[in-house]
Amino acid sequence: MSRAGSLLAPAWGYALAVAAAGAAFGVRLALNSWFPPGFPYLTFFPAIVVTAYFAGRGPGILCAALSGLCAWYFFIPPFNSFAVDFATTVAIAFFVFVAAVDIFFIDGMRKAMRHLAREREAQAELARSRDLLYREMHHRVSNNLQMVGALLRLQSAGMKDEDARHALVEAGGRIETIAKIQRQLHDQTGEPTPFRVFAEALLDDAGQAFGARHAIRVEGGEEPLHPEQATPVTLVMLECFNNALEHAFEAGTDGRIVVALEQEGDSHVLTIRDNGAGPPTGFEPAASQSLGLRIVHAMARQLGGAFTMARVDGWTVCRLSYARAA
Repeated sequence: MSRAGSLLAPAWGYALAVAAAGAAFGVRLALNSWFPPGFPYLTFFPAIVVTAYFAGRGPGILCAALSGLCAWYFFIPPFNSFAVDFATTVAIAFFVFVAAVDIFFIDGMRKAMRHLAREREAQAELARSRDLLYREMHHRVSNNLQMVGALLRLQSAGMKDEDARHALVEAGGRIETIAKIQRQLHDQTGEPTPFRVFAEALLDDAGQAFGARHAIRVEGGEEPLHPEQATPVTLVMLECFNNALEHAFEAGTDGRIVVALEQEGDSHVLTIRDNGAGPPTGFEPAASQSLGLRIVHAMARQLGGAFTMARVDGWTVCRLSYARAA
């Protein structure tokens, strides 16, 4: 069979019916001396079952008819005749009943198998269509976001006001960052990408764009982020990373930046540490008017979490803690 529920071609099916009945007769004849009286159909029932399963209802009925005739003529007294009496009628009726039940249930089982195979194929096709649609939508959203970011940057070139130009450039850059996040969150097959994998790619791109030579390491994050938490968590990571690149290190110096995503009980903890110059004395992140820090605090509130920045043992540690999504 090529797949579950498929049948032999009609000609082969009826040929199987004849061959199965003949084989059953040969076995029954060869073992006749071994069988006690009263078992004329013992080898014929398996032939009927096999034929009905592999060839279907019609060949199964043909095999049953041939088997019944052989058993009646050769193995039911009076032998070598089609004589009819009460005992013969009972024996034939028993055979017809059992054969009909076998064929009925096997045919029903095969119909159910064919129906199940069609349902599985339909579900598989639906899943393929859904995945294709999802990947296409994901791709288009990323492209559209990147286009919006590029348009904002293009618009900034015509602005005379320096503050307005800077605001448009920053807005365009952040929208393009979100587009990159959307592309990195899933692989080419549509499966979620582990945090560590896409974080390394995003940080590498950001570092190259900034022209940084600092050592960057990602720890933990072996599992994908929850879809509803992925974008805000990644934005916090990139804002803190870019802030470290811009303010923590003097030009021409090499430093270290470590990004880690860990689980503490029912919460996730994202930390971004750098060994550069810390924030100025008395700096309060929550009161800062920096757009980047305002975005970070907004993302933390969206996650229902908390963000802190502190100096610990010569490292500036940005810490985002948030509850695991249900």
